[in-house]
Amino acid sequence: MSDTATASGKAFDLGLFRRVLGFVRPYRGRFLFAFALTILLAGVGVVRPMLMGRMIDDHALRGDGAGLLFLTWVVAALLLIEAALQFLQTYTTSWLGQAVTFDLRDRLFRKIVQFRMRYFDRTPIGTLVTRVISDIGTIDDIFSQGLLEIMGDILKLVVVVVVMFVLNWKMALLCLLPIPLLLWATNIFKNSIRKSFQDVRTAVARLNAFVQEHIQGMVIVQAFGREEEEGRRFAAINKAHRGAHIRSVFAYSVFFPVVEILSAISLSLLVWWGMKDVLVGEASFGDLFAFILYIGMLYRPIRQLADRFNVLQMGMVGSERVFKVLDTEAAIADAGRERLTSLRGDIEVEDLWFAYEDDHFVLKGISFQAKAGQMVALVGATGSGKTSIVNVLSRAYEFQKGNVRIDDKDIRDVKLDDLRHSVSVVPQDVFLFSDTVHNNITLGDPQIGRERVIQAAREVGAASFIERLPLGFDTVLGERGSTLSTGQRQLLAFIRAAVQAPRILVLDEATSSVDSVSEQLIQQATERLTRGRTSLVIAHRLSTVQHADLILVLDQGLIIEQGSHQELLEKGGAYRRLYDLQFR
Repeated sequence: MSDTATASGKAFDLGLFRRVLGFVRPYRGRFLFAFALTILLAGVGVVRPMLMGRMIDDHALRGDGAGLLFLTWVVAALLLIEAALQFLQTYTTSWLGQAVTFDLRDRLFRKIVQFRMRYFDRTPIGTLVTRVISDIGTIDDIFSQGLLEIMGDILKLVVVVVVMFVLNWKMALLCLLPIPLLLWATNIFKNSIRKSFQDVRTAVARLNAFVQEHIQGMVIVQAFGREEEEGRRFAAINKAHRGAHIRSVFAYSVFFPVVEILSAISLSLLVWWGMKDVLVGEASFGDLFAFILYIGMLYRPIRQLADRFNVLQMGMVGSERVFKVLDTEAAIADAGRERLTSLRGDIEVEDLWFAYEDDHFVLKGISFQAKAGQMVALVGATGSGKTSIVNVLSRAYEFQKGNVRIDDKDIRDVKLDDLRHSVSVVPQDVFLFSDTVHNNITLGDPQIGRERVIQAAREVGAASFIERLPLGFDTVLGERGSTLSTGQRQLLAFIRAAVQAPRILVLDEATSSVDSVSEQLIQQATERLTRGRTSLVIAHRLSTVQHADLILVLDQGLIIEQGSHQELLEKGGAYRRLYDLQFR
């Protein structure tokens, strides 16, 4: 999915519209209530001009003060009823829109969190933010400002036209003379504004993606002095966004004056012809006054219809984008039924082939075994395939060929939740949320209590630095843990893994970016955490894996050497060269 995706271009996609309406089913009672209110409003609004016409003809011109006062109270009561109905209709449709978007946004987010990592590799984060926030917001407008409002406006138009013909068909025809021109102008406006709305949504997605990415990567932008260049790139995207909005503003600026001019023409024709009829006795002053009010009721809905239709169209554009994500089949297949109960922690990888893209394999026929409680270290140059093995083991990515077994069970036959609760990963790049230390460790799991967190912190050796924080475990960290050092963030990741009490532990270059003091703490944490557990350790510094039971040396997706630290040194091969580079 690209941030440049556009809607299908149809004026109205009935299938898509039905799908949106499908989310109304749980609230059909409120929808029907809002629809009934819409019908009532159309009827009540038309009665008022008729009564005011009668007030002039039957009471005002005849000097009937009592009758005039009575109808005045009736009209006032109708206004109050209309106001109450309008309040109820507006509140109900807005509530309905929020309820639908709540359900849809919740479903969309739950869908996204199930996607495999490959999807996120290809899709800008800002684009997904646009789908979850802005695009779903336009679906709210379908209900609060679009669908029922359009139905109400059309119904009101029909009722007004019928009543006008019933009162005086000649004056009605005269008032409707400019309508064909108005419909022609409305069609041009509708087509113009639809294209600009599509451009606006595309530009918003690009803006979100660019801003999100560059704020996250601001340290790189500033470190390499790219402020001016990135500013120019942003200006180009921002210019496209501004241009799309200005095109929509231009369409509105032309259309609304056209409506006002045609409305004035209709009113002028009515007054010119109507006064002649009044003077010869073919029409009354009350009829003329009612028709003047009806002209306003006729042109206002037509003008609003064009606007509301485009709100509806914008909602269709947003819903098409949202449903495109909902229809994306990018989740890891979780057809497994096996449970990892009483897990020993044996790992067997057999002839494993894996590629991130097509047939560009980054792992080529990898085979090894890790017995329960053993530490297996993966070493090699950057890009040799170390992290890919970890990604496959936790099923962040699916492998193409071969077998991966835990306790003789194929990991594809194991329930995904079971697998990921049994395999804890301490990544190289630790992600921390803008939340308390405690919640970052437990990830919001209510079953993990404070005592368990404190015990894990002590086990890892990180309790002392946490207790020195202003509020200890209740200290709120900055976004991505910006208030902590790299080593401290890494230690929190160790605690996060420890509270899960996993049988299998994966450490991904845990000491690659820390100072010597933090490295010592992390090495101690590693020794404590790996004790009695099957461990896969990706190592950049060979000093951290010298006591590993098995060391695998990888190069370009192949295992080129394997053995213990001493055995590999005696071979004098690739491992020996890596060792000499680091220590001699």
